[in-house]
Amino acid sequence: MLELRAITAGYDRRAPVVRDFSLTLAPGEAIGLLGPSGCGKSTLARVTALLHRPYSGTLLLDGTPVRHWRHRAPREQRTAFGVVFQQPRLSADPRLRLGDLIAEPLRATGRREQIPERVPELAATVGLTPDLLTRRPHEVSDGQLQRACLARALVLRPRWLICDEMTAMLDASTTAALVAVVEDYRATTGAGLLAVGHDHTLLKRWCERTVEWSGAGRPGS
Repeated sequence: MLELRAITAGYDRRAPVVRDFSLTLAPGEAIGLLGPSGCGKSTLARVTALLHRPYSGTLLLDGTPVRHWRHRAPREQRTAFGVVFQQPRLSADPRLRLGDLIAEPLRATGRREQIPERVPELAATVGLTPDLLTRRPHEVSDGQLQRACLARALVLRPRWLICDEMTAMLDASTTAALVAVVEDYRATTGAGLLAVGHDHTLLKRWCERTVEWSGAGRPGS
């Protein structure tokens, strides 16, 4: 179980963009977080994925309060999350070929021996042909790069997926393909999903329930 209790967060303590947010996400559940741009959804997504420390409140993972964020969080907590961001070009190292981009978490966690098997497997899963794995980000489209970023998010077999506006910059066919990959992964692993976005139709179809941001940094039902 993933629980957020009274989370307040932001980048200026005098004006937090998230105030007193609470949410419970069960294994295998898909929750959509709807709201306009700039309302604090991405900040909340980063807190949930242990990438941003909140000012107050508690995040519990399987009933255990999280005490540390980012690199200070224990590896077993950090690797429980897979994250896909809205802008792949800002979340991908431009020096890395796509194959190395997908393999990056395996190298970082000392699992290099899994690279020859996992990278081609995931590339095929997200729809990347072998020739694309040798290209760098500037040599592929946004859709192809986002496919690689999704593969990177899945490579450590996370228990929780955070998709922060994952499809906002993609065409309809690529959006459908990546949502299908996420849904297949959830079905086979029982992973929970928090999908952040402003596309009401997409999230209503994709997720079992949605939480709508009501303004002033507070969520509404």
